[in-house]
Amino acid sequence: MGDFSRALLNARGWNIALRTAHLAAMGVLLGGHAFNVPREELLPCFWMTIGTGVALGASETGGSLVWFHQVRGLMTLAKLGLLCAVPFLWEQWTARLAVLMAVVIIASVGSHMTAQFRYYSVIYRRVIRCHGGPGDAQLAADLKGKDENAWDD
Repeated sequence: MGDFSRALLNARGWNIALRTAHLAAMGVLLGGHAFNVPREELLPCFWMTIGTGVALGASETGGSLVWFHQVRGLMTLAKLGLLCAVPFLWEQWTARLAVLMAVVIIASVGSHMTAQFRYYSVIYRRVIRCHGGPGDAQLAADLKGKDENAWDD
């Protein structure tokens, strides 16, 4: 088995494939709304965006409920909530376009913020590492010796 095949079989490979499909679906969805493409042509991308987003969220939880009260999970849930509002706004072109732009803004900010913000728990009011999530290695290095209150899930 070649290196590419092995990469696709591991969790990182699946994460990259899901993320790529998610970005492609969201890009088509946003562009379709910007150019007022008919609903029936956009629905497959709408459902693909939601499906791949839910799959990514599930993979990022790592089997722990901590994700749901970390900033990264809350931002994902906010994006999902906004996306679910789109079908109710279909007759209001500017509103649904604004909602989709808000989703892109939340996604951009969330994926580029530092791990210390992404892994912050609003319930425990501290950073909680997850062992293996995006940015976790850098977070561990940043916290080493600095914050005795940061703890693992």
